[in-house]
Amino acid sequence: MQRLIQDIKTGQLNHLYLLYGEEAYLRKQYRDKLKEAIIGDDSMNYHYYEGKDISIGEIIDQAETLPFFAERRLIVIEDSGLLKSGGEQLAEYLAVPAQTVYFLLVETEIDKRSKLYKTIAAKGCVVEFAIQDENTLKRWILSMVKKENKKISESALNYLLEKTGTDMENIRKETEKLFCYCMEKEAITEADIEEICTKRLSSHIFDMVNAIADKKQKQALELYYELLALKEPPMRILFLIARQFNLLLQVKELGGKGYQNKAIGEKVGLPGFIAGKYVTQASRFQREELRDAVEACVAAEEAIKTGKMNDNMSVELLIIKYSTK
Repeated sequence: MQRLIQDIKTGQLNHLYLLYGEEAYLRKQYRDKLKEAIIGDDSMNYHYYEGKDISIGEIIDQAETLPFFAERRLIVIEDSGLLKSGGEQLAEYLAVPAQTVYFLLVETEIDKRSKLYKTIAAKGCVVEFAIQDENTLKRWILSMVKKENKKISESALNYLLEKTGTDMENIRKETEKLFCYCMEKEAITEADIEEICTKRLSSHIFDMVNAIADKKQKQALELYYELLALKEPPMRILFLIARQFNLLLQVKELGGKGYQNKAIGEKVGLPGFIAGKYVTQASRFQREELRDAVEACVAAEEAIKTGKMNDNMSVELLIIKYSTK
């Protein structure tokens, strides 16, 4: 990351960049910064390719064409999947590209064993944008809050992250909504966040499993019907319920081995500000009950896929089974 920032700052730019990772917001931010640094607003010598059906031959032809009244030509390739398979032809070209062309590849997932990745790593600059940790996200949010001349307490900041998750684009959108809602207020409160911020699907599932643990069947079913009303497919809801029970099982087992909340969060991939809630939720289930729930979710999925059970009914019966007193 530091090398990338330095390249942009000094203008000493590489002919080949790869930006990848789960954090889409940062990928897009630095994609745009690199584009500006390399070519500015020159649309004549800028070419953008997206998706899996792009023509490598066409890209190479563009790369070999001299830039029009300029020193540089920029080719951006995004979400192509070439860093996982099918990038051999491009890798061969990038071994000895034209001196006037600059390549910028932007991907979510890559395979470091691929020929294309090895070529870029050897000749260019590779930067990973992973999901940011809790402290980094908090500092980022606080900088936005300060810029708006507002204040937010530690508890409200934690609640905001619970609502938004770790996706920076989602955090940005939700904080913008908050700033508009709290325009006349000095401080952002938990009540403001509850009122204006959209609950993530995973938070909805968490609440549903909470209701199941408390044997509040009516509440659990109401939450399920709310998701259906929001056009969430039953199979996706089932997948998320299964994921939740599986996470709780892992949390339960790690807690039984003496791990503390922070260490549990690190091992199962949960941010620190959420791990404690999962530990609390897991404590309300027996280990055997969680294991049985995971197996029941797998069985429900199989029944749906083989046509033995309707998807909506299958999820509903699963909720009823584990929320019955």
